Amino acid sequence: MASSHDADATGITRRKSLAAIAGAGALGLAGCTQSGDGGDGGDELSGPINIAGSSTVFPLMSAVMEDFANEHPGVDPDISSTGSGGGFSNFFCTGDTDFNNASRPIQPEEEELCAENGVEFVELIAATDALTVVVNPDADFVDSLTTEELAQIWEADPAQTWDEVRDEFPNEEINRFGAADTSGTYDYFIEAILEERGHTSDYQATEQDNTIAQGVAGDQYAIGYFGFAYYSQNPDQLKALGIDDGDGPVEPSLETASSGEYIPLSRPLFTYPSIESLGEEHIAEFARYFVEQTTNEELVAGDVGYVPATEETQEEQMSILEDAIEQAQG
Repeated sequence: MASSHDADATGITRRKSLAAIAGAGALGLAGCTQSGDGGDGGDELSGPINIAGSSTVFPLMSAVMEDFANEHPGVDPDISSTGSGGGFSNFFCTGDTDFNNASRPIQPEEEELCAENGVEFVELIAATDALTVVVNPDADFVDSLTTEELAQIWEADPAQTWDEVRDEFPNEEINRFGAADTSGTYDYFIEAILEERGHTSDYQATEQDNTIAQGVAGDQYAIGYFGFAYYSQNPDQLKALGIDDGDGPVEPSLETASSGEYIPLSRPLFTYPSIESLGEEHIAEFARYFVEQTTNEELVAGDVGYVPATEETQEEQMSILEDAIEQAQG
């Protein structure tokens, strides 16, 4: 697995490979044993790194890990896309993974579960996402929705046909594809759009965002939502909708997410390393490398499709991380 930051063509290859990885929902790089560009102690770090959690953060974590494993072939990573909540409940807070990726902050009940099992952690900001609502490119009747219309489509007792949402829309059944209830994206969508109205169970729920993309791409009257990276990997197969929160439609993009115009669906993304795991040098070094890469525009924005962290945010996160590493190794 060669490092892929050398040319635009490689970036395209990286993006296609990330789309394929995301569809599979797991990344193992144990076979990546080529010598990389070297780095300090590149042949000295070794050991497993186990990561679960958010499908939204998965492509970013996978891209960073690919480069790290290339430089440190003794490292044996295992990254799974389980959803933020599924990762916390089933793996991280039970002490079975070293990191949990999340597309929303850890919840109080998850913190309690971690505490019960003696799992201490720190929260690190990974990037900013524009949660994206997509339809089929042949859905020429809709280019944008208001937040109220979006809620009507996805609430617990939802509109069944498009013309129930807006009179001029066709009298065709709405086919919904979205995040499973173990997903941080699901939680965030409820918080930002649905609030007390609940989330419909009348939809195709999945933890694999490429499944959402494929479902919407194959159905003229379908609608779905997921992280911007998955739209940016499929721009010809999907149409992203502008979202109108009262001041006119705003289309999702790195620019509108970064500027704060894309409301209420721009959101921070996180990863949570276990403090105990940071006591192992190869895991601490990967955590440092990950935070370093959060400002890498070519990787975060170009290869993956998220808004990189600012230099100020990166410095703050590195300070938090170093304090945790000192606690783990001190």
